[in-house]
This record gives sequence, C-alpha cells and structure tokens, in this order.
Amino acid sequence: MKKLIVTASAVLASLTMVAGVAQAQERDLRIAFDVPYEPFEYKDENGELTGFEVELAEAMCEEMSANCEFVIQAWDGMIPGLLARKFDLIMSSMSITPERAERVLFSEPYYNTPGGWFAREDFDTDVTDMAAMEGLTVGVQRGTTMDTYVTEEMGGTVTINRYTTADDMVLDLEGQRLDVVFVDYPVGEQTILTKDGFKEVGEPVKLGEGVGVAMRKRDADLAKEVNAALATLKEDGTYDTIMNKYFAYDIKM
Repeated sequence: MKKLIVTASAVLASLTMVAGVAQAQERDLRIAFDVPYEPFEYKDENGELTGFEVELAEAMCEEMSANCEFVIQAWDGMIPGLLARKFDLIMSSMSITPERAERVLFSEPYYNTPGGWFAREDFDTDVTDMAAMEGLTVGVQRGTTMDTYVTEEMGGTVTINRYTTADDMVLDLEGQRLDVVFVDYPVGEQTILTKDGFKEVGEPVKLGEGVGVAMRKRDADLAKEVNAALATLKEDGTYDTIMNKYFAYDIKM
C-alpha cells in the first residue's frame, strides 16, 4: 500500500510539473490597434472590436497558443507606446519603411494595398498635375505612408491637413473643408465610396514594402513566432478565409 501511495504521489507530482511547464510556456501578449480604420479594425454595431487585422490577430494568437489582449491606441502614439512597453505588438496597418525599421522590428509583410485618391463627384483635377493641384487642400492621416508621400511629392504646392483618425478626415471631406484625400485604398473604398456624391480620382499608388507586425527590436524570438504563425495561416487557408470576408480582391503578400 505504501508503495502504491508513493507511486500515486509521484504521478501527481509529475502531472503537476508538466501542467506548470505548459502554463509557463503560455505567452501573454498585448496587441495595439488604431480604431476606427475600417475595414482593418473598427467597432461593430454592438461595440465589439472587429475587422480584417483583428480577426487575423485572433487566429495568429490561437496558432501561437498566446493569451492576447487587444489595446486601442491612437496612431501617432503607436511606436512610442510600443517602446514604452504599453503593448507588445502593433498590428494596425503599419507599412514597413526604412525609417520605422530603425526603431522597431517588423515581421514579414502580411498584406499590401495601395494608397487611393478620393474626392467629391465634382472634383475634376488631375492629382498628378502639380500646377493644377496648387492651392488645393489634401487630407491625410498623420504619420502614415500616405502622409509621407503627399509631404514629399506635393509639399509647398498643396495645403496638407493631417488627421488623427480616418473618420475625422472623411467628415472634413464631406463638409467641403478638403478638396481631396489620400488614404489606404480599402479604407477609402469602404468609408468614402459607400457614400453618395463621392468618387475615386487618379490611379492607386503603391507605397512601401507592405504592412508588417511591429515589435521591439529585442523581441527577435517573438518575431520568429509571429512569422511562423502567419505563414501557417496562409498555408492552411485561414488567411484567405478572413481576407475574403473583407475584400473582393487579393491583398496577401
């Protein structure tokens, strides 16, 4: 009997140790999103956070066996918040650029969409003609690759109004305080073209090297896990299933 009791105790101790190791291996992660930025991240009619990147993040966390908390963060505080350890990852349509790569570590790109020009239906100016654009007011979201593009290509020719959220920019376009806006194409497609009296103008412009998950430079091991999880989601069809809910075209890289 004593031998059986010892054996049972040993088994219980072994199981407890295995459970402890498994629990220790579970990763707690905080992922930041800039909301609203439809269709990538926004709140639905019930106030629940959703969108392409939100669902992709949920699938990625499940693949990584990670406990993930989603954090809403204004765009201009994204990288400072990451570096201050307010969250661990940025998964909010952050384009990979050399300037950002000096401060953060990016995953492999997981989508790429162009910037698009959108305006009211009576807008008839060629956005590539700098003489015609002179004096017009262009809206961009602050700190984005669209902001950088307009600043570098049109600075000194147009007036640039920068916004914290895409929604605020669209409101000023509707209120005729802007002549034209330059935004991530799917955002313009779903927040502007769905309204009466607006249209796409000019041709979409491909910018940057695609969008990646941003992490702190020291988190190289985490980056490997993120890359492996995203690769699996692309291979097993999960990525396509999520993508097809939000887009009628392929944005995968």
